[in-house]
Amino acid sequence: MNKFFLYLILLIFLSNCGLVKKDVVEENPNTKVLFEKSKPIKQELNPNLNIKITNVTKGEPFLTNTSNNSGNINFSTNFEKISSYKFSSIEQFNFNQPEIFYSNDGSILSFNGKGEIFKISKDLEQIWEVNHYTKKEKKLNPILYFAQSGPDIIVIDTLSKVYSIKQSTGELNWMIDSKSGFNSNTKVTKNRIIAVDFDNFIRAFSTTDGKEIWNFDTDNPFIKSQKKLSLVIKGEVVFFINSIGDITALNVNDGSLVWQTPTQSTVIFQDAFTLENSDIIFANDTIYFSNNRNEFFAIDARSGALRWKQTINSSLRPTVIDNYVFSVSLEGYLFVIDDQTGNVLRITNILKNIENKKNRIVPTGFIIANNKLYTSLNNGRILKSDILNNADEGEYKIGKSKISRPNVFNDSMYVLKSNAIVKVK
Repeated sequence: MNKFFLYLILLIFLSNCGLVKKDVVEENPNTKVLFEKSKPIKQELNPNLNIKITNVTKGEPFLTNTSNNSGNINFSTNFEKISSYKFSSIEQFNFNQPEIFYSNDGSILSFNGKGEIFKISKDLEQIWEVNHYTKKEKKLNPILYFAQSGPDIIVIDTLSKVYSIKQSTGELNWMIDSKSGFNSNTKVTKNRIIAVDFDNFIRAFSTTDGKEIWNFDTDNPFIKSQKKLSLVIKGEVVFFINSIGDITALNVNDGSLVWQTPTQSTVIFQDAFTLENSDIIFANDTIYFSNNRNEFFAIDARSGALRWKQTINSSLRPTVIDNYVFSVSLEGYLFVIDDQTGNVLRITNILKNIENKKNRIVPTGFIIANNKLYTSLNNGRILKSDILNNADEGEYKIGKSKISRPNVFNDSMYVLKSNAIVKVK
């Protein structure tokens, strides 16, 4: 009986939180409500429609990219040569989204399951390894995120630490403890380290000593989501998404609000744990992202107004090339959208040649390179297909379980597994 009353009280408390939040959203003149129910699309549309792409991304799109948009990368491979660098397994790999970091000296950084940071060459040869955690902290299996600050590497983690190490040796420059662990990628701009924590605070720290410069508080649900959040920077503005789907634009200098747009109803407070948003990207003066609730948003970066919305069930980072927006749904469909109108031009099933019993095989990320689509899967494979005419060009084994979104650096593809970095030439 006691357990029943405890559950009833908790349910009433959560419901009241949702009602309070609704009043705040309706009265705040800086917010725009976009939410409405939608259903996922699970059928092909114009599968034989040819798509014409003219632009190819210049430079290294995975090196200090503040927009998160990788575009059409100048790279190709037939998976003829595959090698790997192994390390102690990251236990929470399937539930988090660790990423490989590429530094401006041509090297690669990542971490293992005990928080040890290692630096390797583009040929996967170890240069150094360091661990700045205590014995107790190592047992907590921290997830680390990296950024570049001149000759130094900035590190934030899920334990609430922010620190700087020398790129050349891994030696510690300084370390501070923030008020909460971090749950986002991190960017550096104007001598500021910017990241979002588990409490939906976005914080800016000094690259010199880690001193907090400003912070901005957004709504915080009762239950914390483990899904990695993301942010992008364009000029003087940082754009970020919190765990309940609010998109916020702030001035990077002082953290003042430019605009804020909620994309979910107040019910999200009661089930925010299940919401999974994709990384946000910036292109064509627009913020793009999707979620696992069958919603894809294109939001004007200058005003926060909704440009268009589509029905796509995806928590994978999209890509914009020319005036086309590309997304891959969790059901394995590639969507090609006209960015000007928001109309879906083509939908193709990229899993149609794969035996997928009980829909257990799902995409985990994708890139487009020289008009080819490379899609990583949770069964350790990468699918290659032609983005222009939808021709299937093969399935390649990288591992036996979940692998990360493919990256391209120094004319090679790199893929992260729970216990290895795999290089593909």
